[in-house]
Amino acid sequence: MKKWIAVLLSVAMLFAFAACSEQTQPTDDEGTSANAENLTDGAAEDLSNSDIKVGFIFLHDENSTYDKNFIDAARAAQAALNLSDEQVLFKTNIPEGQECYEAAAELVDEGCDVVFADSFGHESYMIQAATEFPEVQFCHATGTRAHTEGLSNYHNAFASIYEGRYLAGIVAGMKLNEMIEAGEFTAEEAKMGYVGAFPYAEVISGYTSFYLGAKSVCPTVTMTVKYTSSWFDEALEKEAANALIQEGCKLISQHADSMGAPTACETAGVPNVSYNGSTASACPNTALVSSRVNWEPYFEYMINCVAKGEAIDADWCGSLQSGSVELSELNEGVVAEGTAEAVAEAKAKLEAGELHVFDTSTFTVDGETLTSYMADVDTDDAYTPDTEAISDGYFHESEYRSAPYFDIIIDGIDAPVEE
Repeated sequence: MKKWIAVLLSVAMLFAFAACSEQTQPTDDEGTSANAENLTDGAAEDLSNSDIKVGFIFLHDENSTYDKNFIDAARAAQAALNLSDEQVLFKTNIPEGQECYEAAAELVDEGCDVVFADSFGHESYMIQAATEFPEVQFCHATGTRAHTEGLSNYHNAFASIYEGRYLAGIVAGMKLNEMIEAGEFTAEEAKMGYVGAFPYAEVISGYTSFYLGAKSVCPTVTMTVKYTSSWFDEALEKEAANALIQEGCKLISQHADSMGAPTACETAGVPNVSYNGSTASACPNTALVSSRVNWEPYFEYMINCVAKGEAIDADWCGSLQSGSVELSELNEGVVAEGTAEAVAEAKAKLEAGELHVFDTSTFTVDGETLTSYMADVDTDDAYTPDTEAISDGYFHESEYRSAPYFDIIIDGIDAPVEE
């Protein structure tokens, strides 16, 4: 169980966004790829005359920032492809249990040709449905098993959200520098807080990339993480944020799905970086920026593949270049001067492959630079590390599988370790 926790998320997030750039991605013998290279082919096609039906399964509803991000993307894809409401069916508030299988089966009974589910814990039930209904395509966000399961109608998808979180970290680091220069605290007191849902690899990858982005511009920064053990619990998220503020954290970010942490920050006057959507309207005095995975490109790709009778990648990963990883607009009244320029410079380097988020020269573990790390990519029952993830001087996140597998606690981050 503890290693399962280290594997993931997904949250994304999720609010989620993260490295499928222009490098050649690994493929298995069946042509599985973590690359989104054929993403936009026919993305603007009018499918109004098609009889295709698409089903979506969401863990929560629009009250969750994570699920709202998926719901908005599904509606955007529906509009782009000119699909009617009768062709797009939603199931909301579906738990990570047998209810997911039942919802998938109901969508099949209602004529859906492809069914998508948005939460990590939905995976085994989606696989169960894919096995039972081989004529229907099943797609799942943040999962880990499609590239090894051997089912031609089961697929995982994610994005290089860690790149978006790195850029959001730069926004945070620039703000810390501004406050240091204003004399609000010393460089040695530049500590951030992070509200995480679970100690899964997706969450660890996300907060580490956020921290490394901040550290790239504010070298003295440290960070403390508190887990809520829930993807969506406004009271717990607010409580965790308040505790971090009381412990001296000067800025808060999150990988959890409610407004708990942002509203705590607004009340306390502490800068905040959110996930899955801008909080500037609700928190005008403290919101800096938000990162998110934009799922619309994948939904259009997925639906077009089914409409054309083409194969869907078993393990698909979007990127900054494909428009799958985004930052919200900067809250100009709150961010530090020069932030937009710093973000643009880093973004260009990420897209060009000149900058790697998990460059091993930029962090240490127990005082040592990592030269090798076996990651658990091909998840089995024992969660056995199976893939060398470090080469060419950096950890190759989301290249051997779309879902994150970076689960290392690096120096400078104080996070609970699962026993």
